[in-house]
Amino acid sequence: MSLRPESHQRIPAGTVRTARAACPNGTPAMLIRDRLDVLFEDEEFAGLYPSDGRPGLSPGQLALVSVLQFAENLSDRAAADAVRTRIDWKYALGLELDDPGFDYSVLCEFRARLAEDGAADGLLEVMLQRLKGARLLKPGGRQRTDATHVLAAVRFLSRLELVGESLRAALEELAEADPDWLRPLIGPEWGKRYGRRIEIGKLPGGKAAVTERAEQTGRDGQKILTAAWAASAPPHLRLLPQVEILRQAWVHHYFWDARGRLRWRDGHALPPRLTCASTLPTTPTRTTAPRTAPSGAAIECRLLQRNR
Repeated sequence: MSLRPESHQRIPAGTVRTARAACPNGTPAMLIRDRLDVLFEDEEFAGLYPSDGRPGLSPGQLALVSVLQFAENLSDRAAADAVRTRIDWKYALGLELDDPGFDYSVLCEFRARLAEDGAADGLLEVMLQRLKGARLLKPGGRQRTDATHVLAAVRFLSRLELVGESLRAALEELAEADPDWLRPLIGPEWGKRYGRRIEIGKLPGGKAAVTERAEQTGRDGQKILTAAWAASAPPHLRLLPQVEILRQAWVHHYFWDARGRLRWRDGHALPPRLTCASTLPTTPTRTTAPRTAPSGAAIECRLLQRNR
């Protein structure tokens, strides 16, 4: 993927009219655009991309999306939905109203590129200086300038969606491969937890509630993995593709503490470089033909029917 710098200095006229009519008092995203024009230019990311290859999405826009995502505590999926559906975000990004946006996995890939090249802190410092210059932040304030904190925060909810989707896909595959083996492992509440596509919004209770949700998912997934690797389990179940993805996801996102309890890894304690391998293989990207994802309705019906 290569960089083809684009200019987003001019907001499309239709986007301006609609945003002003819908949000006459503005929003924080619109205020950033009005005070700063373009927060990040594509040229500032030139060192992160090769000069040849398939053109990628605008890194300046992706950086702004990451900032807005952090400010609103959104998962990658929710942030991508905001780019697609929210008028004030389209205004801030300089997009046409009918712009289709991008697949949410692009944000994970972008963060990995920033983290690998050590560019995140420098770009965040540039952003903070521009915000101060526009009097959107007070000079000498206590705002945090550690970019690893920002990257970890915006990844937190997305990781929770990932592990939930990994478990959902594995359950769907196991329900097809050997329903009699799966039936005694699942409880009545599993249909509610994993019967539909996992989408995490803002959970009441803050980070502690998110961690508890992640560790509940971890216990459920570990129950499946333990049973699949038991000596009495049919060996072919361990070879199922989604079960292998589940195993890898649990190694990456969980650990056993000193008391033998399964724990959710803090973002700073993740093993090196599985971050974007952690995007499910059923996830389509903007430039590839979509694959067929496991049916949420199908797994919900199977799980509920077998626990009546």
